Amino acid sequence: MIICNFAEIKSFFKVKKMQELSLKYGCNPNQVPSRIYCTNGSLPLEVLNGRPGYINFLDALNAWQLVKELKVATGLSSAASFKHVSPAGASVCTPLSDTLRKIYFVDDLNMDLSDIAIAYTRARGSDRMSSYGDFIALSDECDEVTAMLIKREVSDGVIAPSFSSKALEILRSKRKGTYNVIQIDPSYVPFPIEHKEVFGITFEQGRNNIDLSSDELFSNIPTKNKLIPESAKRDLKIALITLKYTQSNSVCYVKDGQAIGIGAGQQSRIHCTRLAGNKADIWWLRQHPQVMSLPFRNDVRRADRDNAIDLYIGDEYEDLLKDGSWEPLFTEKPSPLSREAKTSWLQKLEGVSLGSDAFFPFGDNIERAHKSGVQYIAQAGGSVRDDHVISTCDKYGIAMAFTGIRLFHH
Repeated sequence: MIICNFAEIKSFFKVKKMQELSLKYGCNPNQVPSRIYCTNGSLPLEVLNGRPGYINFLDALNAWQLVKELKVATGLSSAASFKHVSPAGASVCTPLSDTLRKIYFVDDLNMDLSDIAIAYTRARGSDRMSSYGDFIALSDECDEVTAMLIKREVSDGVIAPSFSSKALEILRSKRKGTYNVIQIDPSYVPFPIEHKEVFGITFEQGRNNIDLSSDELFSNIPTKNKLIPESAKRDLKIALITLKYTQSNSVCYVKDGQAIGIGAGQQSRIHCTRLAGNKADIWWLRQHPQVMSLPFRNDVRRADRDNAIDLYIGDEYEDLLKDGSWEPLFTEKPSPLSREAKTSWLQKLEGVSLGSDAFFPFGDNIERAHKSGVQYIAQAGGSVRDDHVISTCDKYGIAMAFTGIRLFHH
């Protein structure tokens, strides 16, 4: 006969609870049962509010790794916005201009933004359409002002190493008390071998622990222009770390410490480059004076503004400006942003850094990147057409580093 006292029983169930967490369902409602658990020790996280789902945790844990590595690589507060296991935005804390404050909808706050609040504002603001309903990761403690910013957006949850008492109070009031808040142990280091099961077959591999924080990444520069300033090295590191946690194939455009265009999950690399380049162009066009002065009605919600701006900038602007469509959004009918005005404005975009998760096979990627102001590139190298890629960079004076590192993520 085995005899246990009450304290031992309570201790057993407390440990058991920390080792696994039951979920409502998996990727889809029919995929039950569902849970997350650790085979070696307890879970390094605690749910402080809400009931995160399977995809929420996939987003949260990938996003946390990204911001943790950005903080190590740059020494700056970092944030990421994730949707469907790829980042919609990622950024470190760099100063916000008045223009960026306005297009990110934080110009109305009568308080100073903390470093982590600025990083979050940038990460959320780079691609607001894709970030709708995101999961957020913060490298530092979530403070009151960051929580206030998060509360104003449509989001599924946030993961951070800690939360101030005021921040937690604010977040717990979001979404009728169901907003997901996860606290993670920043000292947690996972086992070096990871497993994944597909069709009943288990895959095993070493974790991708590649260090992307060293300037040695950019020591091999085969282009004529070999000058990569410190700010561009920082941005290239941000691009590469972001790609490390982006579904492949992927490329990432970065400017001033912020990802401004992420192209994820495309089978063709040129399609990645075009997709991310188009997102970078939209980010830049949102700063056009004619876009910033759109006469929105005061009762138009943020999400509706984002959608309207996206249509206004794009080729389907006539759908927005036709009679019956513009009236619920604007106090007066806006004039279209002409193709000539767009082209002229886009030609002013410069100083952009571009990272790729594998080599560029052809120079067409460089041609497209150049159109979005790219002047610095980091990619693996190793294509049989490296010579063509290099010569295309030389045509535009682009400095390109071969890192010798592939960053596929699946």
